[in-house]
Amino acid sequence: MAKRRMILAIDQGTTSSRAILFDDVLAPVASAQQEFAQFYPASGWVEHEPEELWTSTLAVCRQALARAGILPGEVAAIGITNQRETTLVWDRATGEAIHRAIVWQDRRTAARCAALEAQGHGALVAQRTGLRIDPYFSATKIAWILDSVPGARERARRGELAFGTVDSFLLWRLTGGAVHATDATNASRTMLYDIHRGCWDEELLALFDIPASLLPEVRDCAAHYGDTEPALFGGAIAIRGIAGDQQAATVGQACFTPGMLKSTYGTGCFALLNTGTQAVTSRNRLLTTIAYQLGGVRHYALEGSIFIAGAAVQWLRDGLGIIEKASDSGPLAAQADPAQAVYLVPAFTGLGAPHWDAEARGAMFGLTRNSGPREFARAALDSVCFQTLDLLEAMRADWPDAEGASTVLRVDGGMVASDWTMQRLADILAAPVDRPEVLETTALGAAYLAGHDAGLLPDPERFADRWRLERRFTPGLGPELRRTLVEGWRDAVRRTLTGA
Repeated sequence: MAKRRMILAIDQGTTSSRAILFDDVLAPVASAQQEFAQFYPASGWVEHEPEELWTSTLAVCRQALARAGILPGEVAAIGITNQRETTLVWDRATGEAIHRAIVWQDRRTAARCAALEAQGHGALVAQRTGLRIDPYFSATKIAWILDSVPGARERARRGELAFGTVDSFLLWRLTGGAVHATDATNASRTMLYDIHRGCWDEELLALFDIPASLLPEVRDCAAHYGDTEPALFGGAIAIRGIAGDQQAATVGQACFTPGMLKSTYGTGCFALLNTGTQAVTSRNRLLTTIAYQLGGVRHYALEGSIFIAGAAVQWLRDGLGIIEKASDSGPLAAQADPAQAVYLVPAFTGLGAPHWDAEARGAMFGLTRNSGPREFARAALDSVCFQTLDLLEAMRADWPDAEGASTVLRVDGGMVASDWTMQRLADILAAPVDRPEVLETTALGAAYLAGHDAGLLPDPERFADRWRLERRFTPGLGPELRRTLVEGWRDAVRRTLTGA
């Protein structure tokens, strides 16, 4: 009997690196996970140590293979998915980064972005990239590293340095420096990539003063990127899929039909609405992004980005010490006093879509002498639900086809394991919320892309038939109470915005 071929998915996230080994029908076989350090050198700054990103990724891959008893020859392909926008610049000769990775949450370039916006460059950036000028994206992070590391600009102009998002850095390391590439989804998050023409934009490179020699080659999400160095795993393995984490989750949720909608709840929250081969321009401060690119054909999405979702639960645990583990938040929130209207606006690193206020900071409203851990827990989880509502309403306004195209939200990520939170989400949205059987849809999407390119897995339409529902949460909140809660949230946000 022939042995099944395996697919190794690398999921390099904001707080941990994971590897999941799937079989050729995408059933998980083994996994490993390793957290790594977060660095906060100044207010609003967030960094990762590049060597930790690499060593943790390598370690979990080896652990997953060992736990499954799998040899490299039995792995048909590796798929990579990654925290997007996080920026690295490294030496082409040594592979060593010249500065810590600047994380997507980092706000150090807010003043530079505000100046560019004031100079009238916002329209050009939006037209070419589908993005807003914001510290969230990679371009100003690259420029900051080149300006801040002595000699970096001169070295970049001489072609001695390479830029990449985390996928590109891992690909470089896995292939021993043989391949400097990325995929279209990650490229679309740099603020340097023309998502309509499918190429790096010379005018934007000039605007941000970034040499073209730094940039990786851009490929399809499912493509043969290269092979791993044999010494890493005891034999070479083909790398056949790459996608940014939110786009990989869109694939893993089988949202291939225009109008389908998914939301991933990790450190942040990211909702993507598939708009097909049409790039819809937002009038409500959402992003237009590449959802996936297969066979040279780009498929687009409207995206809303929330910077703080699961991070609010981490704050309850690590910052306030009112819970011991993340899973305690839902049961604690369920005990909150229903008469207290306590709101958390979690603008710890600014507010994302649809507000885009980099200078806003977190605030609590409605506190009384009776407010305590239970109300704080509910406010933290509520903030994720209310922010999702803001995104969905903006999406429906941007794309009239979305009204009625899909009224169901497919969810994934660590937070969706909480029944209380998912029921609260359905109540706040006044729409059904579908939780799939496989919650690790980000890794699943990366595995599908790699397996599809390896010829093991079917076309998207047939893959979509395999999606399975674990539970549907239906709204149960009265319309008057819901309206009151939503109005209270919007008042709290207005009070938090720096322009208010």
